[in-house]
Amino acid sequence: MLNERLTSALTRFSPVSQLSATLVLGVFLVIAVGSLFVGVNVQALGFALLSYLIGSLLALALMRGGYPHSLLGKGNLVTLFRLSVVAALLAPVIGNKLPWLLVFLAVGLLVLDGVDGRLARSEGRVSEFGARLDMEVDSIFSVVLALNAWAAGLTGIWVLLLAMPRYLFVAASWFLPWLNRPLPQSLARRVICVVQVACLIGLNAPIFPGWIIFLIAALAAGLLIWSFGRDILWLWRNRA
Repeated sequence: MLNERLTSALTRFSPVSQLSATLVLGVFLVIAVGSLFVGVNVQALGFALLSYLIGSLLALALMRGGYPHSLLGKGNLVTLFRLSVVAALLAPVIGNKLPWLLVFLAVGLLVLDGVDGRLARSEGRVSEFGARLDMEVDSIFSVVLALNAWAAGLTGIWVLLLAMPRYLFVAASWFLPWLNRPLPQSLARRVICVVQVACLIGLNAPIFPGWIIFLIAALAAGLLIWSFGRDILWLWRNRA
C-alpha cells in the first residue's frame, strides 16, 4: 500500500523533475563520500563537485532526448547513485590517505553495475536513456580509477590509456562516420568492460610489485585492443 502511494505521488512529477531532485540529493552524497578521503579539503571536494555537475548536466541532456516511462525507476536510481560515488572518488586524486577504502568502494560500484540493468528489466523500465547513462558512468569510472592509480604513484601516466579507448573511438567517429553505426550485442564486449574496470581497481591496490602491475596492465590492454579492433573491423566491413 505504501509503495503504491509513493508511486502515485511520484507520477505527479515529470521524469525530468524526478531526475533533477535525485541529482540534487546526490550532491550531499558526493560531499559525504569525498570527505571520507580528504576531510574539508575545499579544492578536492570542489573538483569532485565540478565533475558531478558536468555529469548531472549530461544526465539531464540525455533525459530531455526522450524517456518513455512516467517513473525514473530503481535501475536509474542505482546508476545515479553510482554517478555520485564515482564523482566523489575524484576527491582523493588530489590526496588519498585511504587507498583501501577507494578499492572497497570501487568493488562495490563494479558489483552495482550489474544491478541497475536487471532492476530496469524487472520493472519494465528499460530505456535508451538508462542504457546511455549507464555507459557514460562506466566510462568515467574507468578514467577516475586510472587517475587515482597515477596520482598515488602506483603506476605511470600510461595507465590513462587503459581508460581512454572509448573516448578515442568516439573522437575517431567524428572523422570516420561509419564508426557511428550501431554494433550488434556482444557478451564478450560486456565481459571485457568488467575486466577492464577490475584491472584498474587492482592497480589501485597498494600491494602489488611492479611485475604484477605489468601483467594486469598487459591483460587489460590486450583485451581492449582485441575488443575494439574486432568492433572496428565489423563496422568497416559493414560500412556501406
